[in-house]
Amino acid sequence: MARALRRPNVRLKLPKIPRLPRTDEPYEDVFDEMTLQEHLEELRTRIVRICVSIGIAFIAGLFLSKPMLEEIVSRANADINGGLDIKSPTDPITIYMKIALYIAIGFAMPIIIWHLIGFLAPGLTRKEKRVLFSSLPFVTALFLGGVSYAYFFAVPRAFDFLSSFQSDIFSWEPDGGEVINFYLTVMIGLGIAFQIPIVMFLLAKLNIVSPKRMAQYRKYAAMVILVIAAIITPTPDPFNMFFVALPLLLLYEVGIVIGRVFARPSKTATA
Repeated sequence: MARALRRPNVRLKLPKIPRLPRTDEPYEDVFDEMTLQEHLEELRTRIVRICVSIGIAFIAGLFLSKPMLEEIVSRANADINGGLDIKSPTDPITIYMKIALYIAIGFAMPIIIWHLIGFLAPGLTRKEKRVLFSSLPFVTALFLGGVSYAYFFAVPRAFDFLSSFQSDIFSWEPDGGEVINFYLTVMIGLGIAFQIPIVMFLLAKLNIVSPKRMAQYRKYAAMVILVIAAIITPTPDPFNMFFVALPLLLLYEVGIVIGRVFARPSKTATA
């Protein structure tokens, strides 16, 4: 009798989805030892690559500098009197190139952060690497959020106040260099200040400060935030300072919630 043919029992194995290592698994950190010369050579290589990336992005910045400068002139209410005032004959080209450079740095920021983390990663533990890499997308998003808030809301409101203050006595003819520095200072300041939830998440995740302790420090944090807002705020009036401090206070509360939900500090954390 002929044997019946049987289909082979073949089980298809699904590909495993890569994941970051768990911080609660037992492991032993292994650090690669490098000499001082090797560290300096790696640092030089990364700096060169960062400079090349900024140089390539600078080409795009040259094309975007003029429309951004026109937008800044409009938001500074300087188009009423024909544009920004200048003091030096080289101010137009200097301001134009300065805006192009900052645009280039903004475009190259992911590469800059990548090389910075790549240089520091060999000296970090497995847990620190996991926490750091998991927070990088949120660092970028919050920084862009702070810059956008300053560009579209905080700075225009400040210019509206400054240009209308005692307008029957003062003639509003702002200097071009001062306006650009004004914009950059507030944008970078708020971009950094918007990192409050990330800092609180890292402190809770690394068991340095617990979310419970952060909630107890709320009133002290509010005082520090008001001081930061007074430094960042471009005008001395309390209304604009309130518009700068309000999102920072909300971000502090968001940081407490994120620490409680996602950080999950262990029992060894600070009580």
